[in-house]
Amino acid sequence: MDQEPKDVRLVTVQVIHGMLRANVIRGLLESAGIPVMLRYEAAGPAIGLIIDGLGRVEIQVPDEWEQEARDLLAAEPSADATEEPADDNVEETWDEIAASAQDDADRLGTD
Repeated sequence: MDQEPKDVRLVTVQVIHGMLRANVIRGLLESAGIPVMLRYEAAGPAIGLIIDGLGRVEIQVPDEWEQEARDLLAAEPSADATEEPADDNVEETWDEIAASAQDDADRLGTD
């Protein structure tokens, strides 16, 4: 079975600072069935710094999944995504959820 490898063109749908935030978004996209690649400077995760571009992570998807990924990232989290009843006074975006997770990681001394 000789199949030619398919060239996949990746597009960046979001740029994040910090691997924790990037992995939260990666999980969101992958749970929707969207393949994801993270592109980052190798020294950033090894050193654990988020300065001068070291913590910069590009969230990339195949170009045929670009619009679906952008739509998903633009959407607000829904109450259906959790098992707990929604609190009408709480309105968090995915960025706020990721920032909260990053703050927790910073307090624990991890990235």
